[in-house]
Amino acid sequence: MPESLSPLSAAQPRGPVRLALQADLLDFPLAPALEDTSAQAARWRPDHWLLVEDGRIAAVLPPDQAPGADWAPHDHRGQLLLPGFIDTHVHCPQLDVIASHGTSLLDWLETYTFPAERRFADPAVARAGADLFVQALLAHGTTAAVVFPTVHAVAAEALFAAAQRQGMRLIAGKVLMDRHAPEGLRDDVDGARADCERLIARWHGQGRNAYAVTVRFAPTSTPAQLAMAGALMRDHPGLYMQTHVAENTDEVRWVAELFPQARSYLDVYRRAGLLCERAVLAHGIWLDDADRALLRDTGAQIAFCPSSNLFLGSGLFDWAAAQRQGVPVSLASDVGGGTSLSMQRTLLDAYKVQALRGVRLSAWAALHAATQGAAQALGLDQEVGLLEPGRLADVVAWRWADGPVAEHRDAVARGQVPGLPVQSLHARVFAWLTLSGEHNRLATWVAGRRV
Repeated sequence: MPESLSPLSAAQPRGPVRLALQADLLDFPLAPALEDTSAQAARWRPDHWLLVEDGRIAAVLPPDQAPGADWAPHDHRGQLLLPGFIDTHVHCPQLDVIASHGTSLLDWLETYTFPAERRFADPAVARAGADLFVQALLAHGTTAAVVFPTVHAVAAEALFAAAQRQGMRLIAGKVLMDRHAPEGLRDDVDGARADCERLIARWHGQGRNAYAVTVRFAPTSTPAQLAMAGALMRDHPGLYMQTHVAENTDEVRWVAELFPQARSYLDVYRRAGLLCERAVLAHGIWLDDADRALLRDTGAQIAFCPSSNLFLGSGLFDWAAAQRQGVPVSLASDVGGGTSLSMQRTLLDAYKVQALRGVRLSAWAALHAATQGAAQALGLDQEVGLLEPGRLADVVAWRWADGPVAEHRDAVARGQVPGLPVQSLHARVFAWLTLSGEHNRLATWVAGRRV
């Protein structure tokens, strides 16, 4: 991770600085195969103590080694403790349009997204929207995110400030759009460059904020603006880059018309110098083997957005092909095309998408991609993603079951229903993943501070 992104300049926790959380600890040090349900694919430590000191995980102790009286205890025995989720592609202003009656991607932008985003030119709207968005992420158990604000610099400022108040890890940047967008949502190359430079100087590496050069998608940036975005990446080592790629077949055809010299949609970004190990490209449904090889060779990741892909009818992402070719894949809600900020809902939709492709996604592979896998792809795996000493304590406690159906199903998994055997740990976690949501959340800690 670049030195400028050292994670503690992070906000220091307030309140008790020595916490002892006791719960069922679950995390994923190694990447499981997509269909691997074996016990070896997960690290399971039931009723263990997670000790947190000054915002960082200090130790993990077995149940019979209770810490001393100088540790503030939090008793979550019989409940689940996971690393905080990492959402690698989500739109702050689109809470206004979540759950709108669906259209295809390009119509969706014109009908719902662009009118909602235009409102964020107003500083008061931008501040209120950013606060609501950050609080909603935390309420859903997401403690780090890669986020699109809008084309307005004030919207990016508001988002960075809201995240810093909560001490959470945020990667974001002013959206670049200088064509094929309505009045009030277009910038220009020189003005956008100046805005980005100011935002980078103010926010990149400030607390747990990091700046991402944010190209909306290739059609809404002229070649000159894409070249400017590439220059920003060269001039400021350590920046991230985020954009969309190959989400929808109509979009792919449009890009081919606009950039006839490029071999593919992804090649547009390569030519602009935007592909690197800190590049996050949402969707990536309509890629070929040459594209996937390019992603592998540059270290760029695909943010798989299953809920949005299903809702907008965009297509079925081929995760197995990406894995075979060594492409990093993380999970993303993509709200508002996605229908929930809940990563459990997102992961369940990922299971459905992969099932339609003939792959039975394991809970382990899904949860790894939303925690440690995402942290690794973002270069943050020494900061977050595991329940391990030295990491920041971005952790979430969850009820195993909430409501009579889920409680019964959990009892079946534990062998507490007469006539039915104890099921595997994977069966229990998969049932939790399928039936749980934000209503299961008990508590969220960000850098050791309960939020």
